[in-house]
Amino acid sequence: QVQLVESGGGLVQPGGSLRLSCAASGSIRSINDMAWYRQAPGKQRELVAVISSKSNINYADFVKGRFTISRDNAKNTVYLQMNSLKPEDTAVYYCYAELYNSWGFLQLRWGQGTQVTVSS
Repeated sequence: QVQLVESGGGLVQPGGSLRLSCAASGSIRSINDMAWYRQAPGKQRELVAVISSKSNINYADFVKGRFTISRDNAKNTVYLQMNSLKPEDTAVYYCYAELYNSWGFLQLRWGQGTQVTVSS
């Protein structure tokens, strides 16, 4: 069974920074795309950033220039460095991965979510 475990959320003041991490573990053969989504109260889940296995990256317009996604393939881990945080960035942030397990089956996995709160 493959699991995604996130860490790094918390409370930060406007203008501050946080770094989220998400590690995939279990019977993994390879990982294609890894991504971060977020969901604010009363809103739909939205894509924040996605990174392919070859490190091709796309960002949502609302985080361009402030957030940076990266990954360590050796550790099956994806990161999200968040700078210049705004109150509207407050949300539960979810990690997502598209991967092949050891038996060659494609799986789509979500993390449990980590709360990010931006407030003074």
